[in-house]
Amino acid sequence: MRLKVQFESNGHRLAGLLETPETAIRCYALFAHCFTCGKDIAAASHIARALTGKGIAVLRFDFTGLGNSDGDFANTHFSSNIQDLLAATEFLRQEYQAPAILIGHSLGGAAVLAIAAGVPEAQAVVTIGAPHNAKHVVHNFAASLDEIHAKGEAEVCLGSRKFLIKKQFIDDIETHTDNDIGKLKKALLVMHSPLDEIVPISEAEKIYRNAKHPKSFVSLDDADHLLTKKKDSEYVAETIAGWASRYLPESENHHLDVKKGHVMVEEKNHVFSQHVSSDSHYWLADEPVAVGGGNTGPDPYEHLLAGLGACTSMTVRMYASRKKIPLQHVRVELSHSRNHFRDCESCDEKPQAIEVIERKVTLLGDLTEEQRQKLLEIADKCPVHKTLHSNLQVKTRLIEQE
Repeated sequence: MRLKVQFESNGHRLAGLLETPETAIRCYALFAHCFTCGKDIAAASHIARALTGKGIAVLRFDFTGLGNSDGDFANTHFSSNIQDLLAATEFLRQEYQAPAILIGHSLGGAAVLAIAAGVPEAQAVVTIGAPHNAKHVVHNFAASLDEIHAKGEAEVCLGSRKFLIKKQFIDDIETHTDNDIGKLKKALLVMHSPLDEIVPISEAEKIYRNAKHPKSFVSLDDADHLLTKKKDSEYVAETIAGWASRYLPESENHHLDVKKGHVMVEEKNHVFSQHVSSDSHYWLADEPVAVGGGNTGPDPYEHLLAGLGACTSMTVRMYASRKKIPLQHVRVELSHSRNHFRDCESCDEKPQAIEVIERKVTLLGDLTEEQRQKLLEIADKCPVHKTLHSNLQVKTRLIEQE
């Protein structure tokens, strides 16, 4: 599941993307992208997607002045990147769970090494194509250094884009020449390609040599610096998940024998989080953080709406297929509310409340108006819709403790 998130850092609104697995969340990871890149770079996307498949939720975001985040890149520096990462860590800590894994790509790797000591919950740190320290990034605009020192700033071309680099950026990097890798006290995985032309593998050697055990090194063979080939980024993610597993909590295996057609719900954390099991599926239910939950799964009303929406879409599709109606796509959006109203025949009485589920159906395809209306009519005949409108009774009985 992908969720767009926002958080504040030094007065700027930063835009992030939180990707969570469909099953139980084993832990959270924070991903720091490369210099002048953004959260949507292909490598970050591929790595996040592969990690969610291993039960690891991943937050990636745009640093100040990049992508969809506020601020001016020209006024940023390595210290502000570190502050952004700490703000992202605090966001996860407050809203979900502090990151257990810190992952940094290129300059982002130097940044996660710099913050690692300040994130006590982090058990593992991963660098991908990272320099030993932030100063290495200067070689990207070495030809403009004289102009930067003389004029205080210069426009440099990085990749295919132009950026304004100010002298404050250079001065700030000079203060980050020592990142105390030897005092990390966390498991470290260094990943680097021997063919990396942006950050030479000698930088990875420095990181590995300065770090203390537990530490590991993985060569990325013929990968390029940005991991533009999907197979390379997927290999990185698979390796991270496998390597980190020994430093993370065991993944939860909550398997119950449930009869076909039955659903079993059982408390997970004795607050709001619930295990939900059917005969062949398992997932979580929860409440939002704002009301005291952990937001690890849909809330009860979201489950109700999902059941109606899924049944509606399936029923419409089944009818369209049977009648050979050229329906290309079905989308159902639902919401629940309690609306207060007065019955005009008894306006002196106290206002009443009615439960309302609003269902918006979008039908795509080369359809006639008659076909569209017929499919809309069929939507009201889905089994879950009929159940909700029937004389439904819920019978509850107490089971004796075993």
